[in-house]
Amino acid sequence: MNAYVKQHEAALGAAPQQAEAWALTTAARRLSEAKTSGSADTILSAVRLNWRLWTIFQANLSDPDCGVPNEIRGNLLSLANFIDKRSVELLLDADPNKVDVLININRQIASGLLGDTRPAAAEPAQATAA
Repeated sequence: MNAYVKQHEAALGAAPQQAEAWALTTAARRLSEAKTSGSADTILSAVRLNWRLWTIFQANLSDPDCGVPNEIRGNLLSLANFIDKRSVELLLDADPNKVDVLININRQIASGLLGDTRPAAAEPAQATAA
């Protein structure tokens, strides 16, 4: 079984916040890889994936039975609105310099969902041999 399948299985069995954090982290990684590649097609694919994810969040947050506190819900809906606008900008012009904000938002929200109060690192730290 490859690592990708193992990650999906782990996310499916996780608490909702952990699954959402995993999805945001995965989307951030894809956006980061797309930015590095410089390929417009790769950037567009990653932006579409991220936009679909945020559309799901937006739909869930708009549900009257959503259990998220109103202040947090409002803030997340504002972020979703921003992501909608930035995604449209990127679909019209796949400028790699406009991707960072989406990466950072995803990482920050994922960190919060996991209860990590430290700022999300821009890139994971590399382990060094002792």
